[in-house]
Amino acid sequence: MKKWTTTFVYLLVCAILTRFIPFSSFFRNVDTLVHEFGHAAVTLLLSGRVLAVELHPDHSGLTRSLLQGTWKFIPVTLAGYITASLFTMLLFYLYRRNRLKDGLILSVSIALAALVFFVRSGFGTTWLLGFAALTFVVLLIGKGWLTKFYYLLIAFLSLDESVLGPAFLVAGSLTDPASSGDAYGLQRLTGIPAVVWALLFLVVSLFCAKAALSHFMRTGTRHRTP
Repeated sequence: MKKWTTTFVYLLVCAILTRFIPFSSFFRNVDTLVHEFGHAAVTLLLSGRVLAVELHPDHSGLTRSLLQGTWKFIPVTLAGYITASLFTMLLFYLYRRNRLKDGLILSVSIALAALVFFVRSGFGTTWLLGFAALTFVVLLIGKGWLTKFYYLLIAFLSLDESVLGPAFLVAGSLTDPASSGDAYGLQRLTGIPAVVWALLFLVVSLFCAKAALSHFMRTGTRHRTP
């Protein structure tokens, strides 16, 4: 119980403090990128075709796919929020292992893959180019304090978004199920109410957040940034 209390306190403080970080809105799109990339990746794993991925300035996104067989849309739809939650946990695991450069290279690799294969035009293209360029600059400068600050900025904003997204989805599925995105899509595919799927996404995000923060807190004073 103590660990869950600590997790909720960290999430609350993170949600409040990150609102005061300049340009935080720009980096919140990392969570959207990974979410949509999850949809796209599972589509390809199921031998489907990704028509396009869209990233929007309000941190929303859309993946258009073609698949043979209705059932395949279930894992594809599930993949978005779950992939984003797992990615956040991975970022903090890499931080604990002092592999900050690996985490940044992974992040920019996802951005470049999305840019080359999925995102066609609009805000998404501009954002992906900007994020990739900025991350490359940080990696090239190679200053330990800058790498650590940049990495933790991405990690904590991704953590924030990975939990808040499902939380808002639960609220939306209760008041207006048709507007609850992936949860409503799963309702249409399975007949199971959108709120059930939204709660599933929230539970997964909280367990991943708990694991992520456990990695962060276990780093302690022994962590050294390259």
